[in-house]
Amino acid sequence: MTLLPKFSVPLAGVLLIAAAPLLSAQSAPRPLDRLPGFSPANSTQQQRLEREAIGTPNSVRAQAHAKALSAEPHVAGTEAQARTRDYVINEMKRMGLRTEVRAYDVWLPHATSVRAWRFGRDTLELALQEPPIPGDETTAMPQYPTVNGYSAAGTAEGELVFVNFGLIEDYAVLDSLGVSVKGKVVLARYGRSFRGIKAREAEKRGALGLFIYTDPLDDGFARGDVYPEGPMRPITGVQRGSVFNGQGDPTTPGYASTKTAVRVPLEQTAVPRIPVVPLSAQNAELLMRDLRGTDIPAGWQGGLPLRYHIGAGPVRVKLTVETDADTHGVKTIWNTLGILPGSEFPDEYIYIGSHRDGWGAGAADNVSGTVSVLEAAQALSELAKRGERPRRSIVFATWDAEEWGLVGSTEYVEDDSLKLLRGGVAYLNQDVAAQGPSFGAGGSPSLRSTLRSVVSQIPDPRGRGMVYDVWRLNTGTTRADAEPAMGDPGGGSDFAGFYNHLGIPHADWGFSGPAGVYHSAYDTFEWMRTWGDPGFLFHATAARIGAAMALRLANADVHPYDYVEFARTMKGYVPLVSRGLARNGWDSALVQPLAHAIDSMQAAAERFAVSRDAQLAVMLPKAVREQTNAALRSVERSLTRPQGLLGRPWWRSLIYAADVDNGYATMSFPGVNEAVRARDAARAQSEIDDLAKAFAAATKALVDARSAIMRAN
Repeated sequence: MTLLPKFSVPLAGVLLIAAAPLLSAQSAPRPLDRLPGFSPANSTQQQRLEREAIGTPNSVRAQAHAKALSAEPHVAGTEAQARTRDYVINEMKRMGLRTEVRAYDVWLPHATSVRAWRFGRDTLELALQEPPIPGDETTAMPQYPTVNGYSAAGTAEGELVFVNFGLIEDYAVLDSLGVSVKGKVVLARYGRSFRGIKAREAEKRGALGLFIYTDPLDDGFARGDVYPEGPMRPITGVQRGSVFNGQGDPTTPGYASTKTAVRVPLEQTAVPRIPVVPLSAQNAELLMRDLRGTDIPAGWQGGLPLRYHIGAGPVRVKLTVETDADTHGVKTIWNTLGILPGSEFPDEYIYIGSHRDGWGAGAADNVSGTVSVLEAAQALSELAKRGERPRRSIVFATWDAEEWGLVGSTEYVEDDSLKLLRGGVAYLNQDVAAQGPSFGAGGSPSLRSTLRSVVSQIPDPRGRGMVYDVWRLNTGTTRADAEPAMGDPGGGSDFAGFYNHLGIPHADWGFSGPAGVYHSAYDTFEWMRTWGDPGFLFHATAARIGAAMALRLANADVHPYDYVEFARTMKGYVPLVSRGLARNGWDSALVQPLAHAIDSMQAAAERFAVSRDAQLAVMLPKAVREQTNAALRSVERSLTRPQGLLGRPWWRSLIYAADVDNGYATMSFPGVNEAVRARDAARAQSEIDDLAKAFAAATKALVDARSAIMRAN
């Protein structure tokens, strides 16, 4: 479920440019010192391989892939989505990869009908579908109904109440104004929280149904020219998306949806019990223009050309949603896997993956990610054909049904968890890889230095230096000892199963710009060709990064995790906990055991890094490398808890999780901070103690890794 368009930053301008040679005299990569985790000889060899790999992804081929994969809307569980499966598998076979299609039967009810009416001065049935854009043939194709994924079927009718963004704090304001939504239909704006949280909070307060619309102030005409004159959302655009507050098949929580899997009753799942329908801004205006009642608080006015009111009334509305839940609720989804077996450590795996499904044609979300994965696969398969196979196995994955709640990747992780826990080295995610020229990145702090190293060797396709240089410039990173900020992995895309569930380090990256077509029928090849990535240069650049990252991790003598940076990042979260304790009137000294545990981890990480670099001055025996790497892979596994977070057993990471009351925001040290939020002192103390023990276990893993590598003496 792509939570938000990734790495959104301002776009300086759009340059139409043909495919150009990758390297020029002005943009040649700077030579690197010995790469962390490599012996001198292997470091030199690796830099040569990476230069060859980044020369392969091709913008012309990327454009052809994008056009084919975005030729039609391809919602999970449809024949059109099966065609994207076949395209990807055929391309991977052509490359010479070993391929696998992993199918799962999952609870995925499709909407078959949606209708909505306004009653008031007149009766009006709303036209819910998005009208076609002249000159963009894809927008005239049949669309998935304007219903949120996992909306309940049924009818809701009542007075309308506007609830701003539908946040918990918005309902607190309504309570203070004496406005109840019980027995009403509510209208919320998209943004500031995951749409599933909006549905949960409306249902919790007794609302009968929910409309969600995208306000022009957020991604429409207030932000720029709208499609086709510009990249922003037309007033008729609709944002679809799942409202399931969970991961994977809702009816098989924590285990794979195989044909023999036992399904829990639907009433025990976290899917909504009320109908939830997304609206265009145009339809929201039709509902709101006669809404009166309580005046809005400061800050609730949006960008529609009318004065907003809360209601309730005098407007009454009705919505009906019909689904195929009773006749065809379980559908087959297909993950595709292209495997490049490792030459030395075939049971250790680097995954680079993207989701393949969309709510429409999905040129940005997420054909761009799939194209990046395919082009990275092309690069590394060509090396393999020349006898340059990676030392570890690389898996090129495209996941199905991500948009419904990370379903395909979650089922795979639950299915293959033992293999992944033993041999999973890293997961590299590509979600909205290219819809503009501005770079952004995120992931586990243990892989951030590797990603920075890689992008310092990737030319910016507009000839502005290396991607890293432009990234620093765009983010205003001027201090020599500072680095551009990177996002924390709080969930919301396919890395969640690997990182938040199993503790496998992950990284992601992409190129962004102004875009208002998220989850709409207007996210098309024509939009991408005109506004998102003219020339498809940034599609190819994202793939270059992926090829080099996968190759770096696959070939390292010792996994190049940076646990010094990891520990330093963790230390930055401790003051936040201290302030939370103080706000509750508790002794901030309660956090000291945690602070000491992180200090110990940093010291162990520093000692390991020194020993690793010294020992790698010569080639280490294979047995030493195996033992060292096994210990390193257990570091972040140690920072998970088998029973998961309180009330959220699937979320095992004690380091990062999506905020349970927001969905978009990442919460660091979630067990501790959720206890602080709940004002439960005993629970907070228990969580601090548990987290300190987890850091102690991670420290022991680093000590074990150092002991193993020192045996080479």
